Parts: sequence; structure tokens; C-alpha cells
Amino acid sequence: MNDQWDVVVVGAGPAGAAAALAVLASRPHTSVLLLDRARFPRDKACGDGIAAHAVDVLAAIGVPGVVDDDVPVARFDLTYGAARVTRPMARPAWVVPRTTFDARLADAAVASGAVLRHHRVRTVRCTPDAVMVDDTVRARVLIGADGAYSAVRRAIGAGPTRRRAFALRGYAPTPPARAGRQSIVFASASEPAYAWSFDIGDGWSNVGYGLYPSATASTPSRQMLQDHLEQLLPGSTRHATAWRGHHLPLSSWRWSNPRGSVLLAGDAAGLVNPLTGEGIYYAVATGALAGRAAATALATGRPAAAGAAYRSRVRSALGRHLRHTSTVARLARVPTVLRAGVRAAADEQELFDDLVEVGLGRGLVTARLVTGLVRHARGPWAAGAGPSGSS
Repeated sequence: MNDQWDVVVVGAGPAGAAAALAVLASRPHTSVLLLDRARFPRDKACGDGIAAHAVDVLAAIGVPGVVDDDVPVARFDLTYGAARVTRPMARPAWVVPRTTFDARLADAAVASGAVLRHHRVRTVRCTPDAVMVDDTVRARVLIGADGAYSAVRRAIGAGPTRRRAFALRGYAPTPPARAGRQSIVFASASEPAYAWSFDIGDGWSNVGYGLYPSATASTPSRQMLQDHLEQLLPGSTRHATAWRGHHLPLSSWRWSNPRGSVLLAGDAAGLVNPLTGEGIYYAVATGALAGRAAATALATGRPAAAGAAYRSRVRSALGRHLRHTSTVARLARVPTVLRAGVRAAADEQELFDDLVEVGLGRGLVTARLVTGLVRHARGPWAAGAGPSGSS
């Protein structure tokens, strides 16, 4: 290959496909190259949850109806010890295996005019007027959307994210009691952890166990994670298959992107919700913002301004949310606070909705939520006994 492109996107997952789609929606005649080391369709370790917020972003960049063929999931369960809540979500979510979801988005990007090539990126080199990929592909703007182990991130010297979680995912038959639900059960352990079961709607569920280890902890074994998952969600590992482990680069208090014509989106940017491990919304949202910033920079003849413009857009869209999620994630390590949060959500639908917005979208910690947390942390069930609520 010896090519020149307006925009090169490394990684054709949700962040990369969204970036390509947003460029072409903003500036249809832009030349866009998508590079991915895998051939689609391909599997990707993930919880597969698609929040309504992500669907909104995709519709705005030309992919309406991306989940129309899938079964919506209306209810969400949270459990911590004796505290439990099960409620309808204000807007349903979907559980779509990444093998299917990512292929849909990549196909949509190609249909919009992007070129998709199977290629493993090894080097990225910035020159005064372009970015060179493996010294053969020349980009005016480069968008790195190549996941938690981003080659683009390493190449520009951004370094790994400081906080990471580890998760194991599989697929298992859905028991009747968990049909039509997304369920999370928090562990009562020294290290923050949780098990999940997300019903796909076809008789199977995405199941898994996520662990937020300390900096000195070793990588847990698959068997240990499966054992913990089974303890918290009995029956969830029975007849399970397709187990895959993965790291989650967790978002921090403040996010940044370097100046210049290299932009990082999704997991490559270190953007995964530190409270829930949700990353699809962040991926499509930042991918779309990166694509729009790239298109604007090219339209004005200033591709080197793309990085600063993108950073400003992400901070405007997600800055306060990232600060709030970082704070809540740290508070959730305190058992009394976590228990109070579940009980507050069980007590009022509005508090439940607030928590869902923080965990799955770009919501903020409201005064109503703070009041509910304080009330339940001080209430008669603060020590963990007593009834749980639902509606």
C-alpha cells in the first residue's frame, strides 16, 4: 500500500466505524480509510449492552434502526447483599453480540463511502504535514480507535491508562428468572467486583464477572472468575461457552487528547465507565465527535487543529459526567455507600433513573440522588439487613 487519504481510522469497531460515519455525514466527499487487524464479522469480549444513548448517536450520523431487529431489554436488576432493586428503565436497552453489532456498523461505514482494509498497524509517525501509518499510508488526520491495547496510543507516547479492570465474558442459556433483564450482582469482597447476566432475547445471555484489582494484584485465573460468577448468579455458567477475558481502560477524573492531527476514541482513549464498565456509548459518542472534528479541520484547511478541537468537544460533552462517574466509582468501593445506592434506587424510580443515567449514559449525580444516598446510608437498613424493593 502507498496511499494518501484525508482520514485514516485505525480500528473498525464501534468507535472507529462511528468516526468514519461522522466524517462522511459531515463531509461526504472525504476520503476515509478504515484499517482493522481482524476480518469482519469477528468476536469481541464485551458485555454487549447497547444503551439507548448509543443508538441516538448512531441515528444522528446516518445509522437509524441499527437495533431494530433485536429484542429490547426493559428491566434492570441491581443486587448487593440483601439490598436489591429491579425496575423498568426509562428507555429500554439492547444486548447485541459484538460479532453482529460491529459488523453492522462496519458495513454501514463502507456503504457511506469508507474503504475497509484488513491490516495490522505497527507504526505511526507524525510529519509536519501528515501522519504516516507503517510508512505506506499517509493521512491528513488519523483517528486511533483500536481498543484497549491501542497501537496508535503507544505510538504517540500517550502511555497506558492508570486504572484498569479485568473481565471474563461467556454466553449461557438464559434461565426463566433472568429473561428480559440486565442483572448485576455486586460482590461483597475486599476488591470491587460484580457479576452480570444480560439477556440477548434469543434464549442466550451474555454473562461475566468484572474485577477492579489493586495495582499490585496479579491477573485472576479464568476458573476463579467463573467460580465467583457462579456464586453470585447461580446457574449462569451452566452450559456456558465462548469464554474470553479482556482489560477495561477506566475513565478518570480528567480526560485529554494531544494537540495535532492524531485523535483517540473509545477504549483507545481510555474511556470506559469506571462505575459499570460500560464502553459502547463512550465509543460511539467519542468516535462521532472525533469524526466531526476531523471533518471541520479538513474543511478549514487546518488538519493539525483537529486534536485541540476534538478535545474541546469531548470535554464539553462528557467532562462533568467523567468527573461525576470517577467520584461515584470511588465512593462505591465503600460498602455502606454501595448498599445505600441500591436501596435508594429501590425506594424511588427517579433515583433509579438517575443511577442508570450515570452508569449507562452521560448522566450527572443529582441533588436528589445525593439526598437519597445520605438518607439510606443513615437509615435503619444501613447495616445491610431488611427488605429490598422493586416495582
